[in-house]
Formats: sequence, structure tokens, C-alpha cells
Amino acid sequence: MPIYFSEITVTESDIDELNHVNNIRYIEWVLDVAIAHWKKNVTSEIDANYFWLLLKHCIEYKSEAFLNDVIVIKTYIEKAEGVRSTRIVEITNKHTQKLIAKSETTWCLMHSETKRPVRITKAIKDLFR
Repeated sequence: MPIYFSEITVTESDIDELNHVNNIRYIEWVLDVAIAHWKKNVTSEIDANYFWLLLKHCIEYKSEAFLNDVIVIKTYIEKAEGVRSTRIVEITNKHTQKLIAKSETTWCLMHSETKRPVRITKAIKDLFR
């Protein structure tokens, strides 16, 4: 399974009134890394014909991140069956290797023209194995 990594440094705009990364920011990072992973692997034809609709999002917060922390975001597809795909995202501190948050999201593959769910094709599955 291809694993996709992204690295970011926490900035002022990521910080909340408790002086750590706002929980909403983690959710945004989960969505951003899913999009980046998709865009990196798919052809322009696949990207033009399909899109993903988020069905379910579960996130577990394990630790905190602070201003200037370097964060590694790792994502991969755990399962893809029928019209649904399960994506895992792990967010860790680069220097301490401490897990900060972990999410599991369920997505539905949609056809761009019909806006209806469509079975995940073999070509798409093969790009993420």
C-alpha cells in the first residue's frame, strides 16, 4: 500500500486560545492530505471523472502540538470495497515521534458527471495498493 507523507511546521494561525494546535486544524490537515494523496496518484482522466464524498470522520486526539513543532502527516488506504474507501491518517511530532492524532475516514467514490456513487474501479484500487 503506498503511504503518502506530508510535513508541516505549526504556525500562529494553527494555534488556539489554549496555545496549542486547534482541533479543527487537525481535521483540515486530514482532509488536505487526503486530497494531496489522491492528486499525486491519479491520472488527469481519473481526476476529471471521479471525486470523493466524505461519509464519516473519526479522530482521536492523543497529544498536543505547539507553535513551531514540525508535524509529519502519514496517510494510506486501509480498505476499498464497492463504492467506499477507508483512509487512515496519523499525525506525529517529527522530533519526538509522538503520535498526536489518528483519524479514520470513510469516503464514497462519486462520478463527476452523474454525481452518483460508483464502484471503485480496479485502476483506482491499483493506484493505492
